[in-house]
Amino acid sequence: MTTEERLFKLEGIVEGVMATLPERITSLENRMDLLRQELKGDIAGLRQEFKGEMAALRQEFKGEMAALRQEFKGEMAALRQELKAEMAALEGRLGEQMASLRQELKAEMGSLEGRLGEQMASLRQELKGDMASLRQELKADINTALNRLMLYFSALAVLLALLTLWR
Repeated sequence: MTTEERLFKLEGIVEGVMATLPERITSLENRMDLLRQELKGDIAGLRQEFKGEMAALRQEFKGEMAALRQEFKGEMAALRQELKAEMAALEGRLGEQMASLRQELKAEMGSLEGRLGEQMASLRQELKGDMASLRQELKADINTALNRLMLYFSALAVLLALLTLWR
């Protein structure tokens, strides 16, 4: 195999790698977009579920309040105190649950971001390693070709010197 053929072969390899790199990066970006969309969908679903539960709780609470007012008009002061205590407890529990949900979501999002960051760093390292390896191979092949060229020129110089001496 001649030096030119090797260089053409190496050029083909380098072009092949360079042609697949954008596809790999695009594929990775698409996967990241899908994960983002999935996470957004999950968060929107949780919000809608929470809103529905809150609306149901409000409706249930309003119904109970109307029934209590009709049945116990004489005991309004005592009921108000009980309802205030129950509402405070509900708010406290809801606040705790909301804080817990927020912490869980933050932790999950942080975990996902960490994993994505690790995957991105790993892919970058792989790409850097592949590029460095290709560069080293190309340098070695170019150096080999230049060394052979220098040998051919040296042999030509020796032949010219011998021809000069034979004249």
